[in-house]
Amino acid sequence: MTDMSMVMQQLPERLLPWYMENRRMLPWRRDREPYHVWLSEIMLQQTRVEAVRGYYERFLQALPDIAALANAQEDALLKLWEGLGYYSRARNLQKAAKQIMQQYGGAFPQTHAQILDLPGVGAYTAGAIASICFEQPTPAVDGNVLRVVSRLTELSAPISSQRVKNAVNEALAKVYPKGRCGDFTQALMELGATVCVPNTLPHCPRCPMAQLCAANRAGTQRSFPLKEKKKPRRVQARTVFILRCGERLAVCRRPKSGLLAGLWQLPDVDAALDAHEALAQAQDWGVKPSGIEKLLHRTHIFTHVQWEQSGYYMRCDVQDPRFTWVSPQELTQSIGLPTAYRHFLEE
Repeated sequence: MTDMSMVMQQLPERLLPWYMENRRMLPWRRDREPYHVWLSEIMLQQTRVEAVRGYYERFLQALPDIAALANAQEDALLKLWEGLGYYSRARNLQKAAKQIMQQYGGAFPQTHAQILDLPGVGAYTAGAIASICFEQPTPAVDGNVLRVVSRLTELSAPISSQRVKNAVNEALAKVYPKGRCGDFTQALMELGATVCVPNTLPHCPRCPMAQLCAANRAGTQRSFPLKEKKKPRRVQARTVFILRCGERLAVCRRPKSGLLAGLWQLPDVDAALDAHEALAQAQDWGVKPSGIEKLLHRTHIFTHVQWEQSGYYMRCDVQDPRFTWVSPQELTQSIGLPTAYRHFLEE
């Protein structure tokens, strides 16, 4: 393994010129307004850049500042987030906005410790905001950065190890260039996102660190980073009901705790029902189905669980009050359905 500190010392002088010439023009890089950077970093967690672009622009149009976010109706907030997944991110954004309004009079906190104290903000996000917005030497160590460092040094430990994360964070903090902290953080992110990419051979000929990279010299790029074996996802069978009465569709709220807590959903049960059982369930709900129009199967993958879904489409004669019956316009404008359910409406 190559000495980490020796490689880190050469990162700024090689990486910063490369970044200024090769960085992508992303909407959240137009300025360093903390609200904008914070929002983008939360949206980009577990989500691809291309998927986030449109969401970011629409979100800021609807909620242009921290006060607007703090005062937003939850349904309107979740509708803006519809399809991005990991909905607790949106709720934590609003909790943090309310905290900023109460504790800081609406001005975004400026120290790493204060930022880290906000709901939904971890070490990576706090480091990113503090360095990009306030020029503090606070590394933002995520999977991209860990992958870059592991290849540069042929790091012989799993990158999920907290000891490894701490070591990388400490080594990076020592080399942050004064007055260029934000650029340096984004340069590391950019290198991992566009050159030292995951799950394939990195684009080493384009890398400003190629000559110093231990994995590049040894041809071991595919062997790094080291990762611990993931536990297999739990597979769960579910039956979803697409119930229509006239032009209205039945929706309801999910439980207040657990997966997709408190969000709108299509009615479903935690079991795989055949056609006879599905009709019997709909009859028990009191909606008087006239029969099954069609059946579709869908798979939806969460981090730790996989839903295998059977979707029964039924016409009903009664709008039973245990459900909320919504119009197509309401589905489009105000009811936010998670992708796990909305994909049954995209036929």
